[in-house]
Amino acid sequence: MASPLDLDQLRTFVAIVDTGSFTRAAEEVFKTQSAVSMQVRRLEERLGADLFERNGRAVKLTEDGARLLTYARRMLALSQETLLAFDEETIEGTVRIGLPDDYAERFLPEIMARFVRSNPRIELQIACETTSSLIEHVEKNQLDLALVCPSKTHAWTEIVRTEPLHFVTSAAHSVHEETVLPLAIGRQDCAWRQVGIEALRRVGREHRILFTSWSAQIVTSAVLAGLAVSVLPECALRPGMRVLSEGEGFPRLPDFEIALMRGRNSHSSAVTALMQHIRESLQNLPTNPPDVITTRVPETRMIRSQRLRPGVGLAGW
Repeated sequence: MASPLDLDQLRTFVAIVDTGSFTRAAEEVFKTQSAVSMQVRRLEERLGADLFERNGRAVKLTEDGARLLTYARRMLALSQETLLAFDEETIEGTVRIGLPDDYAERFLPEIMARFVRSNPRIELQIACETTSSLIEHVEKNQLDLALVCPSKTHAWTEIVRTEPLHFVTSAAHSVHEETVLPLAIGRQDCAWRQVGIEALRRVGREHRILFTSWSAQIVTSAVLAGLAVSVLPECALRPGMRVLSEGEGFPRLPDFEIALMRGRNSHSSAVTALMQHIRESLQNLPTNPPDVITTRVPETRMIRSQRLRPGVGLAGW
């Protein structure tokens, strides 16, 4: 029976990737640089694969190294969850958190589920509403935390993730070719709506608003049905959608930021723990799951891609 992987070696491996240096990783894991190098060699021998390209001082993962990184993070996270689950001093309490429904669909299953498993005595109360409503709830002390679009009038928001914003259409329809472009977008206070419409105006593209809704499900359904084009961040893209390119007459949109907003009176250890968990999770979360995003090319050949580019489609439902 094969011996299990050494978590300490995996922790060192992840530290090297995160710090970009064997030297800095040694400081991170409180080991000498020679000990770090030895752990990497033993891990490579155990797996029978090279994890880093040997090219001077630069640290670059090999294909096998990149593949291991995903598993290593999951194994370390599960180890930490297990220890916390048996910790008699586990944090207790209730945290009220709000986020838009498109964030919820993308981030809740993985991030929140992992937090609940590692903090079984914390109750999460979750609200899904628009950014403007969530900010209001936080201000009125009706929510402890909220994931929102950054607000210039609220300095107490923290940027925790940045993603590209795209014009998207159905991969199976050609609604984007209509003379007057039909749009399915959020309500008037939606930042994505404002950015998208302004971009279309700058290039002189005629358009009309076909659907207005704060519900991500309604907007997504309109796009997938081939009824309209929308403006969405990569976290909101779904199988069956395609990113529209500048070559097709759709201007490049700026990246957008996701902010974490904390109530002024929300200082419990449970709130702090969830904040830290969200912060770390969003920093490590890939822009799009590699098992969902595919690049469409002629014939039937499919190539995996970590990040969507204009013209890239997602496999249909």
